[in-house]
Amino acid sequence: MAFLRVHEVEKGRRRVEDAVMAVMNRQREKIGEYFIGRAVLGDLGVGEPGGNILRVAFRFFGNRCEYPEAERIWPRWASGVALEKGEWVRWPANYQGAWLHVVQNSWFASNRRAARYGVEDVVHLDGGQISTKPGFYCALGEAVNGPGGYFGSNLDALADCISSSFGEGPPARIIWRNFQTSQESLDHAFLESIVGLMREFRVDLATC
Repeated sequence: MAFLRVHEVEKGRRRVEDAVMAVMNRQREKIGEYFIGRAVLGDLGVGEPGGNILRVAFRFFGNRCEYPEAERIWPRWASGVALEKGEWVRWPANYQGAWLHVVQNSWFASNRRAARYGVEDVVHLDGGQISTKPGFYCALGEAVNGPGGYFGSNLDALADCISSSFGEGPPARIIWRNFQTSQESLDHAFLESIVGLMREFRVDLATC
């Protein structure tokens, strides 16, 4: 995987044990990050007349991203063009885990918390769009915090978001339309866990 124009390379420092790779947008703002661990700088590529290096080679010995599809999603986030509602649905279903990964990574790399920032007390989910567990969290994050929004990536993370004392607090009500369609795609135990969690934190969940 090649990450172009996302490194600040220091020629005098060819090895580091705790490297962190920052993902930057076109405005050179950090929108994501990955802890790499040990990294060794290899050969430098051909430079531009002004001295900028076009390409560098690194050898990584630490962590790897478990979502290879994220390589295709990050450029969309880095484009600087605002995300659209429902954009995650346009990707293949097997990309939804990677989309959720990018959502979560970018959310926290941008110094936001696991909380509700949106002001709508009633949020709407469309079960017709929810066919996977990652898709549920993509839909919920968008419904609560807008396109690209995060509101949990698993049951524990969802509980953290709902119970957070930061932000606007939990939504008062969630209306899950086309719930039967979701039932046909998601396993019963997962849906029961979601319903139970909402009940525990006194969030009114209406299905229709």
